[in-house]
Amino acid sequence: MLPWIEAHSILLLSGLGVLGLATFVGSLIALPILIARLPVDHFIVDRARVRPWRSLHPVRSTVLLCLRNLLGMILIVGGMLMLVLPGQGILTIVIGLLMIDAPKKRAFQAWLLAWKPVNRGINWMRRKANQPEFMLSA
Repeated sequence: MLPWIEAHSILLLSGLGVLGLATFVGSLIALPILIARLPVDHFIVDRARVRPWRSLHPVRSTVLLCLRNLLGMILIVGGMLMLVLPGQGILTIVIGLLMIDAPKKRAFQAWLLAWKPVNRGINWMRRKANQPEFMLSA
């Protein structure tokens, strides 16, 4: 594998650069839309149990779950590589972490939202979309 990486280093670097640029532009477009569409109590209500569509289409939901986790893992690995290569490494890692289903993911999201700079930024996006600020505790 190492000889292949050495032989195709330009292709690998440019691919990671394109992935970093796509992640950055995609997050600038999608993030405000997604944040505005989340319910105000999203970080309070445990929505893990409130998913009736999963029982209606178990095969489709399992395939989508696997694809989402795979994409999240690819973003995490790509973000780690972008820490030393060109690209938005930390942003890519955070997006990947938020995509995967992992234990304590909800606690990580709550911790991230409770951080003052993140909280101000997210609630600013919600105010721009004429949505109320997130409730952090019941």
